[in-house]
Amino acid sequence: MPNYPHYLESLQNATRKYWDKAALNTIGGDAFTYGQMATQIEKFHLVFNKLGFKKGDKIALWARNGARWGMSYLAVNTYETVIVPLLADFTPDNAAFLVNHSESVALLTNADKFAKMPVDKMPNLHLVIDIDSWKCLWAKDEATKATYDTMEDLFDAKWADGYGPSNVVYPTDNWDDLSAISYTSGSTGDPKGVMLTYRNFSANVDFSQRKIPAGERMVSMLPMAHMYGLVTEFIYPLCNGTAIYWMAKAPTPAALIKAFSDVKPYQLITVPLVMEKIYKSKVKPTLDKPVVKVLLKIPGINNIIYKKVKDGLMAAFGGECDRFIMGGAPLNPEAEKLFRRIKLPYLVGYGMTEACPLLAYEHWDKYVPGSCGKPVDCATVRIDSEDPEHVAGEIQAKGENITIGYFKNPEASANAFTEDGYLRTGDLGIMDKDGNLFIKGRSKSMILSANGQNIYPEELEAILNNLPYVSESVVVDRAGKIVGLVYLDADAIKHDKLDSEAISDIPEKIRLGANRQLPAYSQIAKVETVLAPFEKTPKMSIKRFLYK
Repeated sequence: MPNYPHYLESLQNATRKYWDKAALNTIGGDAFTYGQMATQIEKFHLVFNKLGFKKGDKIALWARNGARWGMSYLAVNTYETVIVPLLADFTPDNAAFLVNHSESVALLTNADKFAKMPVDKMPNLHLVIDIDSWKCLWAKDEATKATYDTMEDLFDAKWADGYGPSNVVYPTDNWDDLSAISYTSGSTGDPKGVMLTYRNFSANVDFSQRKIPAGERMVSMLPMAHMYGLVTEFIYPLCNGTAIYWMAKAPTPAALIKAFSDVKPYQLITVPLVMEKIYKSKVKPTLDKPVVKVLLKIPGINNIIYKKVKDGLMAAFGGECDRFIMGGAPLNPEAEKLFRRIKLPYLVGYGMTEACPLLAYEHWDKYVPGSCGKPVDCATVRIDSEDPEHVAGEIQAKGENITIGYFKNPEASANAFTEDGYLRTGDLGIMDKDGNLFIKGRSKSMILSANGQNIYPEELEAILNNLPYVSESVVVDRAGKIVGLVYLDADAIKHDKLDSEAISDIPEKIRLGANRQLPAYSQIAKVETVLAPFEKTPKMSIKRFLYK
């Protein structure tokens, strides 16, 4: 038995303790207490049992973020059926393919999403449930529908004397049983469904509860079907008695500001791209004003200005955030320098779906800029390099939180691990003498120059993204020449009232500006503009494999 608690025990205890406290909330929509959440979970357990669903059966969840998404996930997970969360922005065809690939016997979804799914492509399905009403959307036969429709009667019959905190009991003798299958993409080719056990989740929830103390309220913005959002914005805080507030749809800046003001979250979990955009659009223009640049050189005055910047940022996020946790990609060095200067309580962590998801983290007051923290204590992390402090090598990990492999994909499972059982992350990094981990880039995207130098596109992109009129960029290798693809900032161009000739000069100015900051071996040969933002993964990192 592990020396840390099972996360379902933590959830059970939190539910009993905070019975009448807010638990799951959709901003502007549904709101449920811990007691209401537990009651609905019990109703699902009774009807799942009546339907003959067994431990280990797969149940898919393809729906929009919200309180009912959270309740649906927990109803499946605490029954010991295997939850298969699918990203809400998968296409109906891709979602149906993965429902079938996962052998799911039931599907929880939104009615409008199900209306677009090809039912004939999901032959294992017995039942489809609308999470917005809990009604049956489709059943394989009348008997299945009739059984599902007895949910309320089953509950009333069993709990005629009432259902209370002491009745909440969740299973904890399942450490190494499959808890979830997480598909990292909607690919219909050779899908990789990451298999995660109750042990994997428990290890990360325990680490988070010890190292990242939860507060009263949390605003959840990340995709719930992705491990980063699922564990850090939902499961770990809920196990601590936190009230979770979901943005029901893609948030506009105004909606976000209102949500932060209303909820006053204790921390913000996000991706670097969000913080970089705030820096570039709200903070940098002010600090770049000539008069402000002069004032920043005056001791004492500069501290007053930086304090006003920090106070403005903190107020925008509700005024009670005591930490800003970023993950999914490196933070732009220029933005990081400013956050450091104003003493913003920020940090950048590191993880991946296969680690459920955390691999590295450090408290913000010990966090080393440019790093992604230190390895979590539920895993051993190593660098596959003869000189891991100075020469980048693949980051490899082994521990309580690491996946057992990929569902129905033995070849991918075998290739994912070294002979001595370490997960190959595919990321390159170094680790300093104090154990701080520094990501250099993906092994697949590293460029080897003609003279044998390793070039990490992410480092060049960080320089490009700081240049005027660059919104985002991707660096690629074309026959030994480094080419920068950039998506221009239309708002900045409009603000500066550039004419067509000035606009046509931008790419070359970007190239020259970047090369002034780059060593000879990584000089950019050409800069090309793209007409649309780069496609991104759920954690907002660019799908660089799409760009050549």
